[in-house]
Amino acid sequence: MNGAAAIKIWEIPMKTLRHLATASATALLMGAATLAPAQTLNFAYDADPVSLDPHEQLSGGTLQLSHMIFDPLVRWNKELGFDGRLASDWERVDDTTMRFNLREGVKFHSGNDMTAEDVVWTIERLKSSADFKGIFSGWTSVEAIDDYTVEIKTDGPSPLVLHTATYVFPLDKKFYEEGGAEIAKHGDSFASSNVSGTGPFTIAEREQGVKVVFERNPDYWDAESPGNVQTAILTPIKEAPTRVAALLSGDVDFIAPVPPTDLERIENDENTNLITMSGTRIITLQLNQQRNEALANPKVRLAMDNAINNAGIVEKIMKGFGTVAAQNSPEGYLGHNPDLEPRFDLEKARALMEEAGYADGFSASMMCPNNRYVNDYKICEAAAAMLAQIKIDVDLTTMPKAQYWPEYDERAADIMMIGWHADTEDSANFYEFLNMTPNADTGKGQYNSGNYSNARVDELTMASLNETDNEKRAEMLQEVEQILYDEAAYIPLHWQDLAWAARKGVNIEPVLNVMNFPYLGDLVIEE
Repeated sequence: MNGAAAIKIWEIPMKTLRHLATASATALLMGAATLAPAQTLNFAYDADPVSLDPHEQLSGGTLQLSHMIFDPLVRWNKELGFDGRLASDWERVDDTTMRFNLREGVKFHSGNDMTAEDVVWTIERLKSSADFKGIFSGWTSVEAIDDYTVEIKTDGPSPLVLHTATYVFPLDKKFYEEGGAEIAKHGDSFASSNVSGTGPFTIAEREQGVKVVFERNPDYWDAESPGNVQTAILTPIKEAPTRVAALLSGDVDFIAPVPPTDLERIENDENTNLITMSGTRIITLQLNQQRNEALANPKVRLAMDNAINNAGIVEKIMKGFGTVAAQNSPEGYLGHNPDLEPRFDLEKARALMEEAGYADGFSASMMCPNNRYVNDYKICEAAAAMLAQIKIDVDLTTMPKAQYWPEYDERAADIMMIGWHADTEDSANFYEFLNMTPNADTGKGQYNSGNYSNARVDELTMASLNETDNEKRAEMLQEVEQILYDEAAYIPLHWQDLAWAARKGVNIEPVLNVMNFPYLGDLVIEE
């Protein structure tokens, strides 16, 4: 890191000391028992973020990082409602206009004041991001009414304005324009390695693939945050057994994800707590209809879906830590279609291959990550073996996610794995990114590596984004799921459950959520 960001790194320790001294003096006056002692958190994820630019890649790792060093306008709570963050409150002005009132007195890590101008600039930058433009395509304009008021206009009545606002993490316009505001996907830009946010932590040290050191922001605006972590050290540990061993030995305080094979072991350990939740991330295999002629045949795709025993994968590989899927939408989402059942019928699969003219099979390339999803490469190995039973010869390549995502963006294999958690907690988000016809200009279909295209799916998805009647929306979204199922647009495997583990005294449960974005700024370590 260099420039203004490097100056902040050197300033942080002294500021932190001054902040702690002030806090201690205040505690003596008010009663020291009201303040938890400052703590250091050592934690391990399966990988570290590939970039510090929150707009470079739409991924879980990026969003986990964003909630540490930035703040959103609003954020999800455990009830899947919205809590104001940098927006203190909001109001709907009319069917297509939402007004956000910003908190005053909020400072970026650079010392610059946050104003409406920064929010407007951030949203315009998001709309230029290859990964995020699809989410924000319905926001036709954003305007600073005054220094602390922003108005968003949409291209029609929108049921998802607040959902989308959870992805607006205001950036320091002056800081980034002076250093370089370019979004360089998988590149080396100023924003990739320098940061000025408003969040509870700053970056004190970062060595890609080795560790990231976060220091508490001494000027953090949220005086009501209960968090007492002053230093947080992230160590990426790709191998699940090593990650679990680090927790059980006391080398780290908190880990995620917890592999299914170690759930019982951690639960039985007297020094650790295991927290689990039902997940909403769908794990899928995308089938590239343009790279491989056979995959353009819907009967072949149906054969493949019938050949893969996803219930067996959940039972044997996931150790039951997942829910077998037949569609994108988990139960509870508007688009969940209760009529759709998982397929597995090997004889039917062979018959479909013969009907399609591929009784002798064909060859296909396959790429999967080996450190992004729970047991990802094992799932792909099992799927490849199952496809061999209908004479599809799969050439499988697995790689770390840092190398995988550039390959995924290039649609570099016939079959590619992707998991997706709906960014807006809404069914339409699956279709916008995974199933709509790919369109580089709008960002729709950004992660549709199968190049699947159906005009009715596109039409219904877009219509649902302007429909505020939930009953009508549900009909639209469930019809999309039916079409995708009937055409075997992709292979749904399962919804991945969530598991975290922490040593006792690290009160992680209150800051966890189904989105898997731990709000570590609010974490309290009790001992």
